[in-house]
Amino acid sequence: MFNKSDFFIILAVIISFIISAYLWFVLGDREQAIFTAIWIPSIFTFGIYFKLCALMGRKQ
Repeated sequence: MFNKSDFFIILAVIISFIISAYLWFVLGDREQAIFTAIWIPSIFTFGIYFKLCALMGRKQ
């Protein structure tokens, strides 16, 4: 069900979330935290795109 690439995408999202939370709560740098948090949907979007490309490639 999950490939190795899926775990890397989820790992990248988790790392981005942790960095964003660290910037927000520990350092108090709210602009950098928001900028880093914006990466999360982008990483998920690229992951979904690559997953769909792989699935479409297998069906042909």
